[in-house]
Amino acid sequence: MPPNSNTDRYHTPRELPDCCNLGVILYVLLVVNGISLIAVLLLSSTWQSGFFVFVEQSVLIETSCFSSLFVLCIARRFLWQWSVGAQRIACIAIPAAVTGLVARFLALGEWPVPTAASIDVVQTMFTAGLFGFALQHYFSLRNRAFSPALAEARLQALQARIRPHFLFNSLNAALSLIRDSPRQAENTLQDLADLFRVLMQDARDTVSLEDEIVVCKQYLSIEKIRLGDRLQVDWELQNIDLVVLRTASIPSLLLQPLLENAVHYGVEPSVNPGIITVHLKRSMSLIEIVVRNSLPASELVGDNETSSNIEFPSLRIGGGNHMALGNIRERLSLLYDVEAGLVISRDKTSFEARLHFPYRKRTA
Repeated sequence: MPPNSNTDRYHTPRELPDCCNLGVILYVLLVVNGISLIAVLLLSSTWQSGFFVFVEQSVLIETSCFSSLFVLCIARRFLWQWSVGAQRIACIAIPAAVTGLVARFLALGEWPVPTAASIDVVQTMFTAGLFGFALQHYFSLRNRAFSPALAEARLQALQARIRPHFLFNSLNAALSLIRDSPRQAENTLQDLADLFRVLMQDARDTVSLEDEIVVCKQYLSIEKIRLGDRLQVDWELQNIDLVVLRTASIPSLLLQPLLENAVHYGVEPSVNPGIITVHLKRSMSLIEIVVRNSLPASELVGDNETSSNIEFPSLRIGGGNHMALGNIRERLSLLYDVEAGLVISRDKTSFEARLHFPYRKRTA
């Protein structure tokens, strides 16, 4: 779950894990099924018979797990307002009650599961409550390991990796205009002032997707001073609603490094015009951003080559590109766990970075 999940939206610390988070769901399922399988195998005479018993019991295990997670997911915002002790009790009581109902329901009817009639409801509820207690304790310890102070310091360090080359390149572009185009240099420095304001924000802060796009366009306007007509940018925003752009929350300076990557490793090395395409869309509960840039002639792949045998330019040109991509992945992991990700790919003519993260409305 995101490390900042127990910050001060409510005054009470969040001891209840976010059971809507995909990472929490996957971890719970793996732990419960793994321990159940090991226990059954140890109690069985042969591993074959133990495995078949586990398969028979999986109806109860999976139904109870998903039902408990569903109830905790729906009730989490209400439960987060309870005291710490009450949240811990809820993590025990809700899985026990839900599992008891599922076990009772399975034991009542004629089911194709041979072990359904022999289910001990009380023992099953006790086991579910024990799992709830152990998992809640694990996530509580994990939250403390990713405490707000630690997460803030780590995010600040990660974001600081972007700042030096981002600012130095922009300042060099402005300095190159002072003698020949002082008015344009003044406008560029104004853009830099706005960008400095963004950089001075807390690294944990989020901005609207629209504001992030504005910052990126300011950055690209500065780079266009250096590259001229060689830099061509196509913003494809027709597949995303204006309301989503204004309300969607995104970590500050998450998209800009992808564009910087495209400029410096796609457009700048080429003597011909380079095209950067930025495609945004919303797919149900996810925001997807695709940044695609053309490759310089020296990087193009011949017809007899396949992209699976090619190294990414980030690993061949230098460490900056790889650092920026690694930075984004680590920030996404800290903020969203497994709900977000960054995938890079390359074909014969272009390099593509595909970013996705949950659509969450800004609260501020």
